[in-house]
Amino acid sequence: YDRVQDGYSAVYTFFDPNYSQFSLGKLAILKLIEKAKSNRVPYVYLGYWIKESQKMSYKGQYRPLECFVENRWVKIT
Repeated sequence: YDRVQDGYSAVYTFFDPNYSQFSLGKLAILKLIEKAKSNRVPYVYLGYWIKESQKMSYKGQYRPLECFVENRWVKIT
């Protein structure tokens, strides 16, 4: 992860496809959220989310989330 002013920014992770059943990418995100909570860091940034992208679909599973819609940030709970 990278530390930014008000949170942690997740970095890309790569895993051996033979271990996909363990959802190691999700585990990495959950660990980063846990670290942010324990350090009272208010935000975890997963980067851009493109709803139509299958590779990015996991990002929509985490709430709350903010989306940039029509030139403004909208909170989705």
